[in-house]
Order: sequence, then C-alpha cells, then structure tokens
Amino acid sequence: MPAADSRSAGDFSPGAEWSVERLASLFACFLPHSTVLLAVSGGPDSTALMLLAGQWRSAIARGPILHVASVDHGLRPEAADEAVAVGRLAACVGLPHDVLHLDAPLAGGGLQEAARTGRYAVLAAHARAIGATAIATAHTLDDQAETVLFRLMRGSGLSGLAGMPAERPMHDVALLRPLLGLRKDDLIAACRRAGVDFVEDPSNRDPRFARARLRLLLPLLEKEGLGADRLARFAARVARADAALEVAVDEAAGRLLATTSPATFRLSRPAYLDLPDEIGLRLLGRAIRATGTEGAPELGKLEALHGWIRAGGTGARTLAGVLLRVTSKAIVVTLAPARRPAGKASDVNLHGGAKMVSVVHLGKDRGRT
Repeated sequence: MPAADSRSAGDFSPGAEWSVERLASLFACFLPHSTVLLAVSGGPDSTALMLLAGQWRSAIARGPILHVASVDHGLRPEAADEAVAVGRLAACVGLPHDVLHLDAPLAGGGLQEAARTGRYAVLAAHARAIGATAIATAHTLDDQAETVLFRLMRGSGLSGLAGMPAERPMHDVALLRPLLGLRKDDLIAACRRAGVDFVEDPSNRDPRFARARLRLLLPLLEKEGLGADRLARFAARVARADAALEVAVDEAAGRLLATTSPATFRLSRPAYLDLPDEIGLRLLGRAIRATGTEGAPELGKLEALHGWIRAGGTGARTLAGVLLRVTSKAIVVTLAPARRPAGKASDVNLHGGAKMVSVVHLGKDRGRT
C-alpha cells in the first residue's frame, strides 16, 4: 500500500465502470445510518470497499460519516504493519482509521471461528464507542458461494443454506455487506486501476482450514457449471423459501404458543402434531431459543426431539438449556435446572411426586440450524 502522499480521495479512481449511479446502488444501505464503520483488513476486497465507499461519499452532498478499523488478531507479526498501511491509505482517502486488538489471545482448535467471533466483538464495541450504528464488511459473491458449500458440508438446514444476508442485526448494530453481489475479481481490478496495493492473508490458502480447501474446489465446480453465480442464486432462492416458512411459523406461534410465565411456553400437543413437520420443527426451535441459555439448538438434535414427540414419546427431555415436559395433551418448555455433576442421575417429577422420569440430555448447540 502507498505511504501517505499528496493525492486526494479522487486520485484513487477504481475505473470508469464504477459510475456514481452504480456506487449509489451499492451503498444505499448506508443512508439510514449517521455513521458507518468499515472493516478493512488490507486484503483486496476490504481495500476496494474503502476506496469505493470513499468515492461514493465524496460524490454526494449529504451522507453518513465513514470510519475505518482494522483488527489485528495477534496471529501474524506482519499484521501490525498491514494495519498501519491501511491507516495510511485511509488518510489519503480522507477517512479516520483505528487499529483494534482482540480482548484475549487466540489459541486451541477452531482458530478461524474464534478469530471471526473475536473480530466482530471488537468491531461492535468500537462502533458503539464512535457512535456508529452499522458495520460494513467486504464479503463478495465468491464468499457467499463458499459459505453455502461450507454449510452444506456441515449438514446445515434451509436457514443456513440461505447463505449470508446483505444486512442483519449484530448485537446493537447493523452488519452490512454492500459488495455481496460482486465478484472478487472485480474488486481486485478496482484496486489495481486505483494504483493501490493489497495484501493476501496466507491463511486463506492454508489447507489446514476447511474454507481454504473449499476455495481450491470452487474453480473445479465452476468448470462443471456450479460456479459462484449459481451457488449465490441457489442461496437467494433458499432465502426466499426460508422467509415464507418463517411467516408460517409466525402464524403458528401466534395461534398455538402460549406463555404461562416469563420463561415458560406451552403448546397443545394435538395442535402441534397437526402442523407440517418443518413448521413444527421451527416452532419448537423458537420456543427453545427464547427460553434456554445455550443459544440455538443443533438441528440434528432438534430433529431427534421433534421425531420423538411425533412418535408418541412422553416424559421429559432437555436440549440447549431447556427442559421439555411432554404429555399426551401438552408440550411445556421451560428453563432446565442446573446440571448435576457427572455420574449423578437427574430426575424430574412430572406428577407431584407420583412418578419420576429420567431426563435425557440431548446436548449443546454446535451449529446453525
């Protein structure tokens, strides 16, 4: 990346194809916000995000204040220099820049997932500190295709196969992905036309990581006709079907889900069994997420619980921090009691002491449904 020099934001032109109208379409999602934080690592995608957003903002009379932040995960010594280079370019573009550090060192398994979680946490905290109500990332169409394949590989349900939305709430800010419809090659070309260097994170090519292996697979799939465009179109169609299903679940919840106390839901079992399987499954998942302490239940375990209820099971089960009491007439969802030390049986009295039913722990959520 260039050192700070006498060039202004307009000198970093990404090319004539990035017209005012095209940029206005890309960054319309910024307009509801007074301040937007751009997450920029120094890679080609996020560097292009900064250049394009800066050009858009300089072309309009009124709009949000843009800030830039780079997260140093503490994993590579050169990351500190890369963050400084982002800061120099941000200054040339006329945008303020900060370098953020994770609250705790990363270690152990699941390194990329832990880095992602930590990165979003510090970005959200910084957004709050500067008064930003949105964080923008540079995810592309290629990232969407990779995400769909990754979730398919992990056995995700429809909600996961819908891919990444262009906008979603994250903590108390909005997460925006204005470049989600663009190919990575377009962004690399924009950086090169602007005369701006970028860095490549070596972990993106490290075969130890599943996502890196998928990146190697995508070109082969593209030759067979299953390229990023088709995978992204598939995700959009799944998202459309997912949204329709959620409307049906909204209706079922309003009709069947009763709150008997602040942390207890009750369902008529006969009415629940009349629901289509997918609607019943999602409704049960909603009640568990709203009541429990362990997040969304793993889809496979939720399906097993739903199948047990449909097969006529009665008694008690726990899942994701929730206790379900199931009789022939009702399904009651409430907060589970604290787990006992390993090796000790846990029993729940369903009938005032007359009958003891063993609680089977189905486990903690480890993935998106």
